[in-house]
Amino acid sequence: MSATNSHPPLRAVPFRAPTARLALRSEGPSAGRAELDGAWWPRSRDLPGELSALADVLDPLWGRITRIALNPRHWPVLPPRLVVNGHVVKVGWFTSELDPHRIVLLSYSAGRWNLLVIPPETDAPSAARLMATASADTGPPMTATALMTAERVSHGVGEGAGKGRRGAVLSSHGRYQRRSAGR
Repeated sequence: MSATNSHPPLRAVPFRAPTARLALRSEGPSAGRAELDGAWWPRSRDLPGELSALADVLDPLWGRITRIALNPRHWPVLPPRLVVNGHVVKVGWFTSELDPHRIVLLSYSAGRWNLLVIPPETDAPSAARLMATASADTGPPMTATALMTAERVSHGVGEGAGKGRRGAVLSSHGRYQRRSAGR
């Protein structure tokens, strides 16, 4: 006697990472006098993993991201290049030239975008305020650090998100460097 099964066979569903938490100005990348084109609130400090979710959203809107530039203060590991959604993204890091709370995204087809990077440890109400301010089409242009400072002063958000954590950074020359993530 054979058993009958009325349920369809199980099928494997590929894992899909959560989408990026992102807020963008309606006027598009670097239009007018805007200092920032929006805000990004990553879920972790794992740049390779987080950049994939960000590219999922931005590539169809703004064109393929080919390069990024950021300050390494809040990112424990920075490789010189990443494979993101099947293509290579070159990573440049600058300690004094770039605001530690900003990421610059570059694309051959559409130009440059500057996003506020909200630390993953930020609570949801603070992150929502920061995202709304950074993506607002009105108001004076503010730097990423100025927005973070204003939020800290007005709502008491902790200053040292990520301070005291140690990590390794892969320099643009291919060497790992030890550094404090908070310096």
